[in-house]
Amino acid sequence: MTAVRAAFWYAGILCLLYALVPSLTFPNPPLDVVEGFAWGRELQLGYTKHPPMQAWLLELSYQLTGGRYFGGYWLSALSAALGYVFIWNIARRLDLSDWQSFWAIVLTSVTFYFTLPMPEFNPNILQIPVWTGMIYFFLRALESGRLLFWVALGLLAAFGLYTKYFVLLVIGTIGLYALVFPDARRHILSPGPWLCALVCIILLVPHVHWLLQTDFLTLQYAASRSKSAASFFDHVYNPLNFFFAQVGNHAGLFVVVLIGLGWTGLRQFKTRHAELRRQPVPVNDRFLLWFAFVPLVVVLLASALTGNEFEHMWGTPMFVLSGIVAVRFLTLPEVWPYPRRALIAAMTIQAIFLAVIFGQAVLEPYWKTKQTRMHYPGEVVARDLAAIWKSEMGTDLPYVAGDMWSAANVTLHAPGRPSMFYLHSQTLSPWIDIEDVQNKGLMIVWRGDREQPLNEILAHYPNALREGSRTYTYHTSGNIPDAVVNWLIIRPGEVSTGSGT
Repeated sequence: MTAVRAAFWYAGILCLLYALVPSLTFPNPPLDVVEGFAWGRELQLGYTKHPPMQAWLLELSYQLTGGRYFGGYWLSALSAALGYVFIWNIARRLDLSDWQSFWAIVLTSVTFYFTLPMPEFNPNILQIPVWTGMIYFFLRALESGRLLFWVALGLLAAFGLYTKYFVLLVIGTIGLYALVFPDARRHILSPGPWLCALVCIILLVPHVHWLLQTDFLTLQYAASRSKSAASFFDHVYNPLNFFFAQVGNHAGLFVVVLIGLGWTGLRQFKTRHAELRRQPVPVNDRFLLWFAFVPLVVVLLASALTGNEFEHMWGTPMFVLSGIVAVRFLTLPEVWPYPRRALIAAMTIQAIFLAVIFGQAVLEPYWKTKQTRMHYPGEVVARDLAAIWKSEMGTDLPYVAGDMWSAANVTLHAPGRPSMFYLHSQTLSPWIDIEDVQNKGLMIVWRGDREQPLNEILAHYPNALREGSRTYTYHTSGNIPDAVVNWLIIRPGEVSTGSGT
């Protein structure tokens, strides 16, 4: 079998399994997917937490699948698949052989971010093809100078910024590379980079306009979630914590490399790399090292200087070149005495993670005694609440207010897909037409035993008490406690029109 065919079958089957297993076994989507569907229903140019691309794609999948939610799992698989395609092409452009490119895909695939988190389609997962694609198009633009690749880079940069502002890190890495190295700097005076920037800026105009209209809502949310330093200790601990978390996320890669080496390979490793260390670093290696490590260095320095804590999952797109780095600088697979064992190890790791995903859906409830989002009876709850509204009001449920999980599940599953009035806040739900809500009324939904809704909603209805409450069994015969869901109907003309916070 050729390396091209091996890469196709390995990556293709892997992505198919990471789409099929949750599609067939998950009773309810994860949080990021549920809220993405709730946002996507509104088709806005931005949302509370993120730019709109993840939500748009989820809404597209909802429409294409006839109102089903499994499209989110396939979007994750497609993101990984596109990432593998770009990784292959980057490796080949950096003069790796076909088999080296195959192993670059395999080693990348066993890093943590390409395994267990895959079913939760979110902006982190969507950044995988964005980062790999931008690195590839920049490399091709430097090689050829063709406007096509500069335009493609601008298009993908805009797509990335519509996905998550964290993409600014790879944009900055590209810009800094172009300034630092003379062979790249000579392109600055050519039309390509300027056309790239122009394409990106033009495409971003609608989103920037939305940010101005909403008083930079997404950035406000990011600032509110930032965990600033409490002491000097945080300036040391937080960057080290992030760094070692990323090292841990590469455990699968280390395991595969070591199994391929075996004891024989480990004993011969130093000798077989002596000649390599004496060679000068070629331009291709410089490019590879730059994009593999500069983003990490920037994040670590930012954390050290500010003391802020960075979420570990933000590292998802930062290490898409890890497999190429391992292959190039460990001279794999040539240095391996046991490449077949390495492949078996990689497949075993994938089987373990897929089994864990299956176990979370099917087996976890039998030993877990806490409520889980995956097994939440979202569809049953939503259809029940919609029926209660219709029996009292005679219309389809138009609006639902509450916390993200309670309200978003109703928006996703209820007939007619009511609009989510997140925390009854017009600021956090800029798509809301308060006059229309006043004319149609809304249902407030919350979970738990408390008689009153959340404090954010009580600010609008100080004397609010639940109008009804029902208990729902989770999607399992295991030991997960039942869910208590409360509701309160706010009739037309009685809706609070305060702007909220």
